[in-house]
Amino acid sequence: MKRLPSRPDHRPWSDFDDATLVAMYPNTPNNTLAGLMGRTAPAISGRAVKLGLKKSAEFMAAIPTRFQQGFVPKNKGLKGWQAGGRSAETRFKPGRAAHEYARYVPIGTLRIGADGRLERKYTDDQNLVPAQRWRGVHREVWEAAHGPIPPGMVVRFRDGMATVALEEITPDRLMCVTQQENMRLNSSWSKYPVEVARLIQLKGTINRQVRRILGKGAAA
Repeated sequence: MKRLPSRPDHRPWSDFDDATLVAMYPNTPNNTLAGLMGRTAPAISGRAVKLGLKKSAEFMAAIPTRFQQGFVPKNKGLKGWQAGGRSAETRFKPGRAAHEYARYVPIGTLRIGADGRLERKYTDDQNLVPAQRWRGVHREVWEAAHGPIPPGMVVRFRDGMATVALEEITPDRLMCVTQQENMRLNSSWSKYPVEVARLIQLKGTINRQVRRILGKGAAA
């Protein structure tokens, strides 16, 4: 019998999961965390209690209070009434898909991106695909300290200094390198000395030639 995948609540919490929760829990809604981490809101709440985490005072102050008895909303009796001020900047735009309404988060929200780095939402521009509305916090930190990232360059963490804790992403943990250097640092054999790396590449080349020759022999 095929085994069904376990529910999100039953997955063990790794050190990385805990570090992510510690970094984001104080200022991020539990439903948002649940979506980012692939768990349920009750699982997020339970783990936060176990780790002794609490929402920040700023987060709690921003939560709307319950309406008191006798409260009369400003838009009572007004058809099509909309709030004034800067509210237009955060209103849903015509044509937004229904599923985007359910997943919408405001500008400034933090999340863990597909590459495992901390990202911040910086725009609601509907001309950009959802993934392009977010920007790596490490890029923001670098540019705040050194100015715009030059064309063809990439900002990355120094070896062993990667983190998703907002307060720990500091300029001294970052480096700006060329795209070629970034690819070399990301390769699986970059940690070896140059001579060893060349041997690994040579071995791969030899293995491919042997498989090609054997394949021709089998075909004959």
